[in-house]
Parts: sequence; structure tokens; C-alpha cells
Amino acid sequence: MPLALLFVAGLFLAWSNGANDNVKGVATLVGGGTLGRRAALLLGTGATLLGSFAAVLLSGRLLAAFSGKGIVPDALVGAPTFLFATGLGAALVVSFATWRGLPVSTTHALVGGLSGAGLAAAGASGISWSHLGVVFALPLLLSPLAAALLVMLAGPSLTRLGARLSLRSDSCLCVGEAAQLVPVPVAAARSDAVLLGTADFAGHAAPARIIARFGDAASCPVHPPARGVRVTLASALTALHVLSAIAVSFARGLNDTPKIAAILLTAGSLGPGGAMAAVGGGMAVGALLAAARVGRTMSDDITRMSPAQGLVANLSTSALVLGASRLGMPVSTTHVSVGSLFGLGRMNGGLVRATMRRILLAWVVTLPAAFGAAWVLHRLVG
Repeated sequence: MPLALLFVAGLFLAWSNGANDNVKGVATLVGGGTLGRRAALLLGTGATLLGSFAAVLLSGRLLAAFSGKGIVPDALVGAPTFLFATGLGAALVVSFATWRGLPVSTTHALVGGLSGAGLAAAGASGISWSHLGVVFALPLLLSPLAAALLVMLAGPSLTRLGARLSLRSDSCLCVGEAAQLVPVPVAAARSDAVLLGTADFAGHAAPARIIARFGDAASCPVHPPARGVRVTLASALTALHVLSAIAVSFARGLNDTPKIAAILLTAGSLGPGGAMAAVGGGMAVGALLAAARVGRTMSDDITRMSPAQGLVANLSTSALVLGASRLGMPVSTTHVSVGSLFGLGRMNGGLVRATMRRILLAWVVTLPAAFGAAWVLHRLVG
């Protein structure tokens, strides 16, 4: 098989992954009203690209896992026809789901592709079904449940903490130099005068006093404004929400890039760093051109949410995906991020069950569909 075709299949898979996945980290920003769709997509795509570059240093174990090693005989590991069928089969399934606006797992599709191509190449006895189940199936099944449970536990806990601290949307923290009246002798004729400031006309310094005050926005002014900081709870939550979305998108790039880069490495024209950079670029292009439908599903159709609730979902997602990447566990960022939204909807009573059923059905179909597509492709080109 021409290695150029393998390279194209790998880039097509990266494009499909970006179109389906890049919006998942920032969907809560749109759903919670923090950012518009275009700004959120650009933010998520940039953070994903940074995650792709970081994968060069941190995700070598995932790169090895998706070469097929341990699943199929060593003779097939890295075989161009095997990886071509795996990558193209997975890409076709993910692209179809993207067209339908359904957030599915590229990891899930790749596992199906590896299995289908492996079966076509080596037969049923050539696949390590136990390895496939323990290393891939368990993390894929358990990760969305873990994400949903984490959100359902963390959300009420944070709400109770906020109530105990008497936090409200207009709560404000001020740190700065206090406005104070300091007695300053200036002249015999004005011995009773006082000045607001830090020095008298004769140059004698008045004592400085820095204060920190917590209350509502009206009760904690700082003086002068340039010499203090005032932060409202609403602005702090907005900043944290944006940072959490960046963390989720970064984690996604870190976790997904090496899974696809294994295909480009076999094409032989790029080293590990170049392959991961090429995958990151392909993800970015796919996201910018074709992510709108999945974005609407994620931000609008699963559940209503407030910015604070979106922050909880993002923190749960990023913690689970970053931890899994560090351990070399191929969890699906889709399953984790959507699982977080399911948990959020269950917690706030806003879960749209029809959308949940559509997504769960797509998840069930993804693996066998990729399995069948890869099996057919390998039979055609093998």
C-alpha cells in the first residue's frame, strides 16, 4: 500500500476528531452564556493545539497503545494496511456522527477499528480479547459514570459551601489602600485641618493602611482605584470557567493526539513530534470548518446550565482526563465531558432525556460500526 494513502487516512481521522471533539471542552461556556460560539471554538481549538504539542513529552504510552501492540500479533503492529483500515474506518464513523450532530468517541471508534482490522488480518484467534477488554473497554465504560458521579457529588457540596459562607452573585472582595482621614498639621491658621491622602504639604508621610474587605459590591470600595483591586464573585467565576474550559481542551489534545499520531508515524515521513504536530493541525482545521452541529448539541440540547454549574462540569472533566493521560489510560474525552453534562442535568433537573438517548445509542453503535468498516476496508485493500 502507498504510504501516502496511510498519511491521508491519518489526517482525515485528525480532521474528523477535531470536528467532533474540539467544541466539547468549551460547550459549557456557550451553554452558560459566558462566551459566544465562535470565540469559544477558537479558545478550545487553541488550547487543544497546545495539548497536542505537550503530548510529545507526556503521552508516549498512549502512542504505543494505539499502534495495535498487545491487541494483534506483533507482525501486524505498524503494518500499513492494518493501520489504514483502522484509521479510515474510525474516521468514517466519526465523520458520519459529526454530520448528525452527535458527540461520539474517537477512542471508541479506534478500538473498533483496531479490532475489525485485526480480525480481518489475523482471525479471531489473533486478537487479544482480554487485553482489549481490560486496557480499553473498562476505562471507556467507567469514565462517563465516574464523571457524572463526580459532578453530582461536587455540585451540591459547593452549593452548600457557598450558602455557609453567605456567597451571593454580587459578593465582592476588595484589597487596597483604605480611604482614611489623616490629621496633618499644615499651618497655625489651619491647625484643625485634615487631608485625605498619604502626605502633608511639608512632606511628612502619613501612615499607609492596606485593608481587605469582603461584602457586596457597594460595601467594599478601594481608594484610590488605581491602588487597589476589587473582584466580584461573578467575575471570578467567569475567569475560572474560562480557565477550566482551557484545561479540558488542553487535556483533550494531550489524550487524543497520540492515538492518531500512531498512524502517521507508520507512514514514515514524520517523527513522533512531527506526527503529533500534524495531528494537532488537522484537529484545528476540522474544528474550525465542521464543529457547529456537535457544538449546538453539547451546549444547548443536553441540559440547561449556569456558569457556576458549567465550571463544576469542566473541572470534573479535566481532572479525570488529565489523570488518565498521565497514567496512559485511553479514556474518551467525549464520554467524560458528556458524562459530566449528564450528571449536571441530573443534578439540576434539566436533563433532556431524548438527547441523552440519542447520544447513548450513538455510543453503542460507534464501536461495531467502526469494527465493520475497518474489517471491510482491510478485506478490500489487504
